[in-house]
Amino acid sequence: MSEASRDGMLRDYQEALHEHVARPSETTLERAYEMGRAALAARLGVLEMTQLHLEAVRAESAAEGNGHMRSEGAERAEQFFLESLTPFEMTHRAFREATVALRRLNERVEDEAKRIAHALHDEAGALLATAHIAVEEVAQSLPPGKRGGFPRIREILVEIEKELRRLSHELRPTILDDLGLMPALDFLTKGVAGRTGLAIRVEGAIAGRLPPSVETTLYRTVQEALNNVDKHAHATRVVVRVGRAPAGVRLEVRDDGVGFQAQGEGVERGLGLAGIQERADSLRGTLHIDSTPGRGTELIMILPLEV
Repeated sequence: MSEASRDGMLRDYQEALHEHVARPSETTLERAYEMGRAALAARLGVLEMTQLHLEAVRAESAAEGNGHMRSEGAERAEQFFLESLTPFEMTHRAFREATVALRRLNERVEDEAKRIAHALHDEAGALLATAHIAVEEVAQSLPPGKRGGFPRIREILVEIEKELRRLSHELRPTILDDLGLMPALDFLTKGVAGRTGLAIRVEGAIAGRLPPSVETTLYRTVQEALNNVDKHAHATRVVVRVGRAPAGVRLEVRDDGVGFQAQGEGVERGLGLAGIQERADSLRGTLHIDSTPGRGTELIMILPLEV
């Protein structure tokens, strides 16, 4: 906010506060509420709003000529200030509720992914095992000269089994639930490297287990980031680094690809990173994308451990 805009807001606040201290009413409280909405629209925070109020109170006290307001006036000024903070409280509550809803949605998505992964791995696997037996029985019932195509059928069934296992692990790797984040990342990056030809290195260590929601978010972030690198970056090398941070746990994914023109602190949704941002938001984490055309891209996520 420019100095001129702030001065104008301060004058409006002082005028509204003076009116409420002199003649409190529902109308003056409505003005307090509108002042809070105006402050939010101007991107002021609670601290800036507090400073604005203190300056207005000093001006009101000086206008009375004694340097401070009477007890009744001070109570009215406090009432006006609290009403002006109502839009901030409502916004914070709405954000908190949205964050909780998003976290629950992610949990339901993960539960559904786990169910589908189980169906692919166990149920579809059992059907394929039955198909193997049936093919073998048919082959044995035929004369040796008529069995020429069956080896190829067996090969196809084996390839289907491998693909189902891969899809199952990518949907919800049991290694993440059983052993934790770092073994799951090793498993994931080896699979991506083998499929894409990328040279991927995983660095860092995490002592002990992290909260399940944090482990899942970090795993999905690396998964999506590697998918973006494969699709868009034209990179040859990727480094994934995980470690503790003062604010919780820190994840970095850096590639040597073509990069892109980052727009301020935001995430370019066209690169498929909107879901990562939403996951970070759901855990009150932060996400920063640093990229320059021709110099690769670095993704940095920091998640608190108290979620």
